Amino acid sequence: MDWGMKNRLSRLIQADGKALFLPIDHGYFQGPTHKLEKPGETIKPLLQYADAIMLTRGVLRNCVDSAMNKPVILRVSGGTSVVGEDLANEAITTSVEEIIRLNASAVSMSVFVGSKYEHQSLTNLATLVDACEDYGIPVMAVTAVGRELEKRTARYLALCCRIAAELGARVVKTYYCEEDFEKVVDGCPVPVVIAGGPKVDSQLEVFEFVYDGMQKGAIGVNLGRNIWQTEHPVAAIRAIRTIIHDNYTPEEAQSLFEQVKAGKA
Repeated sequence: MDWGMKNRLSRLIQADGKALFLPIDHGYFQGPTHKLEKPGETIKPLLQYADAIMLTRGVLRNCVDSAMNKPVILRVSGGTSVVGEDLANEAITTSVEEIIRLNASAVSMSVFVGSKYEHQSLTNLATLVDACEDYGIPVMAVTAVGRELEKRTARYLALCCRIAAELGARVVKTYYCEEDFEKVVDGCPVPVVIAGGPKVDSQLEVFEFVYDGMQKGAIGVNLGRNIWQTEHPVAAIRAIRTIIHDNYTPEEAQSLFEQVKAGKA
């Protein structure tokens, strides 16, 4: 691994080997998502607690202060929407020149294993890896399932993660599953971060799946809606950060969450 690649990965994955990525790229297929209508305002109080942010070039250019010192994971796939025929029919939407111009520390794109567009999304990943490796830019593959949430089983996720790593992804973002998640991580030779998925009913549920996923080998999370769509996003991200970087239990994280909510921490 050359110096540039090592340096970019070290900005994303902290000295303790852990990471908290904050994605705000949802608008690339959902439009103005609830509580993300003004992404720049949404992330202002949260940035200091994130290790990196994940977003599109349009939001980066128009909504984020260029003096911001957090590393950027640039979303570079898209071309579909929630009202279209198939979310899996994505293409690479950003050139490597643009990635360099925007000083991204990494890029991300979705792969849709088992879908009608499996071949397209996987060859897109390989093409992106080839282009980015030339410049020492890590690629994070996102194991997407579109609208088919029932696919989120260990067997399917392990398949997706391993294929993405085999094609050259340096990091893989995938869903958490309660049963056999360790098999997903053990079968993937590159670091795994946990995706959030839809917002759950309570913050404790989030703390529990983050903690369990970390215990089973994930290096961190890539959580958006379970942070910035909550009533208390700063309390949420601070509590999640302690699980990742300070080895807090879900109960300890919940206690901190309540203290921050009450203005006592």
